[in-house]
Amino acid sequence: MKKLILSLALATVAMSGSAEKLYKSSRFFDNWSIGVNGGVQTNMHDWNVPQGGVAGLHFDKQVSPVFGLTFEGGVNFNGMTNWIHGTNHVHPHLQGMFNNNVDAVGGFVVGRVSLFNLFGGYKGQRRAFDIEAIGGVGAGHTFSTIEENQDEAFLTKAGLNFNFAVGEKRAWTINIKPAAVWTSTAWGHDGNNNLDVRRAVAELTAGVTYHFKNSNGTHSFAFGRGYDQAEVDALNGNINDLRGSLNAKEAELSNAHKTIKDLEQALNDCRNQKPVVKTVTETKTITKTNNLPDVLVTFGQGKRVVDASQLPNVERVASYLKSHKNAKVTIKGYASPEGNPEVNARIANERAQAVSQILVKKYGISSSRISAEGQGVGDMFSEPDWNRVSICTITED
Repeated sequence: MKKLILSLALATVAMSGSAEKLYKSSRFFDNWSIGVNGGVQTNMHDWNVPQGGVAGLHFDKQVSPVFGLTFEGGVNFNGMTNWIHGTNHVHPHLQGMFNNNVDAVGGFVVGRVSLFNLFGGYKGQRRAFDIEAIGGVGAGHTFSTIEENQDEAFLTKAGLNFNFAVGEKRAWTINIKPAAVWTSTAWGHDGNNNLDVRRAVAELTAGVTYHFKNSNGTHSFAFGRGYDQAEVDALNGNINDLRGSLNAKEAELSNAHKTIKDLEQALNDCRNQKPVVKTVTETKTITKTNNLPDVLVTFGQGKRVVDASQLPNVERVASYLKSHKNAKVTIKGYASPEGNPEVNARIANERAQAVSQILVKKYGISSSRISAEGQGVGDMFSEPDWNRVSICTITED
């Protein structure tokens, strides 16, 4: 019987170990539970012996959906007569010595096999009803000091658990547990280690178990996915490809950062470079009889309206014209080269007219003293953007 129980446990561990690959790996503190139970024991050889009570506490670790371990401890109430009567070696002095007493304690390490999950497969959560086959070993101690009754015992246990899962998340289980317990090398007196019905009790207990919440958010195992070696190799190949792509992207990013730094340096150099002004061909033919140089009114890209920052330049022209009644101004508008030539020509003319309108409307300069026309794309300055200007040239008759 011992060999059968041990073989069943080892086979179950092996099956659960291979099946575990189909489930998500769990942490050590996952799939633990705690429970209490109580019930009765009676001698299996002599059913006329009065029944004793038993109560216990147990901690459970579910190794896989099929296999689990239980660590349990319990006490016997008025139960020693069930062990002693069964041996047919009762000393007269022992009769009635165990009434109304907690007369023994015991502990077991028990292996559990879910028969429904073993043969029917795991369904992703704890079953509403399940049957477990159990088997384990333990030790017991009696509080009797009678010489004829030894104090220590080696115990063997086998039975079934009928489990009813309750609650919305099936975190609780109601257990009904019929089992048989054998003792040897102790309470049976004869020192025989065989599983003998004369040194066995039948036990029926019931209780409740609480299953702690796992790291996966449930109170049971969660499905994972198994991979064969070909899939693993393919995934490793994909990972290596992604790493190579990442390295290439990092190299591109590094080159882009270098390009940005170079462009920033070039921009700073441009900002620090002094403007190079080309001589406007048209102004060479104009003989100026005053000391006021040409006045530039600059515009933003695509802009036709004089910006507030440029109004002081227009005011300089207006002030001079008011002080010199014979002076006239020629306003020539220009555009930068980008864009459509026809649009650039129109923008250049509108820029010249914008300066003219300010002189007339704001400063009261007679339009007869003003000549305003567009010149299209300008090439006075080495930087194309600087050619978005209106150039005001003052002459005197």
